[in-house]
Amino acid sequence: MNVLRAGWAESWTEMGPGCFVRRYPSFDLTVGVVAGADGLLVVDTRGGPREADELRADLARLSDLPVRWVVDTHWHFDHTFGNQRFAGAAIYGHETVPGVLAERGEEVRAALARRSPEWEQDMADLALTPPDRTFASVAVIDLGDRVVELVHPGRGHTDGDVVVRVPDADLVFAGDLVEESGPPAYGDDSFPLEWPSTLEVFTGLLTPASVVVPGHGAVVDQAFVTGQFGDVTAVAETIRRLAGEGVPEAEALTAAEWPYPTERLAEAVRRGYQHLRQSGVPTAGPAGSGPGRRSLPLLGQ
Repeated sequence: MNVLRAGWAESWTEMGPGCFVRRYPSFDLTVGVVAGADGLLVVDTRGGPREADELRADLARLSDLPVRWVVDTHWHFDHTFGNQRFAGAAIYGHETVPGVLAERGEEVRAALARRSPEWEQDMADLALTPPDRTFASVAVIDLGDRVVELVHPGRGHTDGDVVVRVPDADLVFAGDLVEESGPPAYGDDSFPLEWPSTLEVFTGLLTPASVVVPGHGAVVDQAFVTGQFGDVTAVAETIRRLAGEGVPEAEALTAAEWPYPTERLAEAVRRGYQHLRQSGVPTAGPAGSGPGRRSLPLLGQ
């Protein structure tokens, strides 16, 4: 069945049979689409009503099929604040996402509104719309002539990361567990010590020929994911080693070699030391010392 409109290639790239991506300049977000006999599945809805309207227009240029399913790869605004424009679709996400959106959504809305008058108006029009189909570990969506698998491989970028696997295309939408256009984003809700094991589970979903679509940046492959797994493992192991050696949290960034620029790792260190303390591992320095919490680390990640 031909689901494509004439001229669709001007805005979308087909990375596998019936699987499309579009990379938006705003927050460098990469949106995914899977076409099935019964409709379209959209992976992430962008950062607000205005951006979602642009996405909907691009989807209309891609296909006549309706959007029947949405998957939020995690709760961050650039992936979920467009949900309200897809109210007729079933919106899937990890079971933690509605609660975190309820807890932190207004904080993020207020910060976005301060960006510009255009964003202020957009946030005034925003209705926070959490997923209405949640799951803990695995879910399957039947698109009519193919199935799509949703997997929560563990905690990493957030506690509710979800990857979207299209088995018949050997393609996986990775959300922000994998990033190509910059280092992995360690925010104030990340799990730097668990991210390696989560990526290890994720790589188990891949073959040497798999196409991997990151949440931000260009499409990558299994080898790229393996390399990023090595880097996030190095971050976790370095945090554990420094804490074990009694290096104070405030000195950790300058006390070792890191695979990423140190300015991108302040939250990784803070969160890593915090999680070690919570698990009973002694660390040097009082809780809360070291790199300060950013006012809103979630913008653009």
